[in-house]
Amino acid sequence: MSNTIYIRPFINSDKAELLTLLQLNIPKYFDQTEVADFRTYLDQEVELYFVIEMNGILIGSGGINFEDDQQIGKISWDLIHPDFQGMGIGAKLLSHRLNILKSMSNIKIIMVRTSQLAYKFYEKNGFELQEIHQDYWAQGFDMYKMIYPLDDLIKDRNC
Repeated sequence: MSNTIYIRPFINSDKAELLTLLQLNIPKYFDQTEVADFRTYLDQEVELYFVIEMNGILIGSGGINFEDDQQIGKISWDLIHPDFQGMGIGAKLLSHRLNILKSMSNIKIIMVRTSQLAYKFYEKNGFELQEIHQDYWAQGFDMYKMIYPLDDLIKDRNC
């Protein structure tokens, strides 16, 4: 049987599954204190948010938010079910969002703020580390601010 992967926009009925997905990633990638932040995000801060399904089962999610008059696209709240990590699922979801951002002529910067626990994933996918803030998300969860190189963004638009 082949695995069918499908990326679709988030809908409110996904919320309970996404909160469970976040819990499955605690304490490895998130702190328990971030659950309330994620709930607030889903209720009030979603701009573009996607879920990824395999064979009809929700296995991941990730979003895009905007800043600076929609000139900065921020990769936000990436979650992959632990049983599906390391299989390229997160890379597919990231690529989906990067393609959306690259197609938007107003976007000048693509940024992600992540932790020391996941920054290597973004680095492997072309992001460059800009700054680090210790204990930013919670005790023991540093913030790594990373930027997708503007040269790559411009080059991709001209192809």
